[in-house]
Amino acid sequence: MTALSSVLIRGAALAALLVASTAQAEFRLDPRFTDADGDMVADIPTDESQLVDPDTLIFAYTPVEDPAIYADVWDGFIEHLSEATGKPVQFFPVQSNAAQLEAMRAGRLHIAGVNTGGNPIAVACAGFRPFAMMAAMDGSYGYEMEIITHPDSGITEVADLAGKNVAFTSETSNSGFKAPSALLASEFDLTAGEDFQTAFSGAHDNSILGVANKDYDAAAIANSVMGRMMERGVVSQDQIVSVYKSGTFPTTGYGVVYNLTPELQQQIQDAFFSFDWEGSGLAEEFGSQGEEQFIPISFQEHWAVIRDIDAAMNVSYDCQ
Repeated sequence: MTALSSVLIRGAALAALLVASTAQAEFRLDPRFTDADGDMVADIPTDESQLVDPDTLIFAYTPVEDPAIYADVWDGFIEHLSEATGKPVQFFPVQSNAAQLEAMRAGRLHIAGVNTGGNPIAVACAGFRPFAMMAAMDGSYGYEMEIITHPDSGITEVADLAGKNVAFTSETSNSGFKAPSALLASEFDLTAGEDFQTAFSGAHDNSILGVANKDYDAAAIANSVMGRMMERGVVSQDQIVSVYKSGTFPTTGYGVVYNLTPELQQQIQDAFFSFDWEGSGLAEEFGSQGEEQFIPISFQEHWAVIRDIDAAMNVSYDCQ
């Protein structure tokens, strides 16, 4: 087996689990939002007094790794976004998914790339309106959740996680918590805290480094993050063994807070879809993973599988 070969691919089993479980919970927006068109995201307010047109726009990328890594990566895009909107744009290096969500709810964050699992709570509780996602030139997109271990762990299949220390990232993460939790419990009869011990690392890079350095026996991670870390030489393939690979999930969703003026929201969308990737920091960082453009998406369609995972786990969101 090569270090990164996957010995278990059970995307079909995941789909069966989710379809069987969607009746357990229902996705709903916080009552302070309206959804007259039924697209599952907050409508732009029709009352002009509720609209905001900030002097400076604040942008944050999902904290999958140390935010300092991405400040330079996004520089070219931020310059383009500033030119497209006629406003200064500031990169906000959020340290956690919770911090990103709270900044958006408080009106301190206007544009964001929100991680896959965090999109439903951002949409429901913060009025997040996702409209774009990174993709390859042929329109394909997404990443897989992998359960990884190190070569000396004694783990060769998922059943071997029993009695081990498994790292998750955060409770809002799809690949770092939600999907693996549902799968381990339903498909392998492994319950966190009973059959294996857990730790929350806070980010995918922390989990990957923790496994590579043998701080954790195993971890559930997004393989897109692992691929970028290997490209930069942060970890090497001989430090990692993959024992599970899921089907493909949508990746980070990019969008705006609901109450920006309609004109500003349109300008921001246009900036994403007109950005020239060639020679950019985004192309250098994400191109190796096959991400070369922004494509239009809808929360209703592209995040259906993630809402189904939440339903399978009986997740509901308290926006208070």
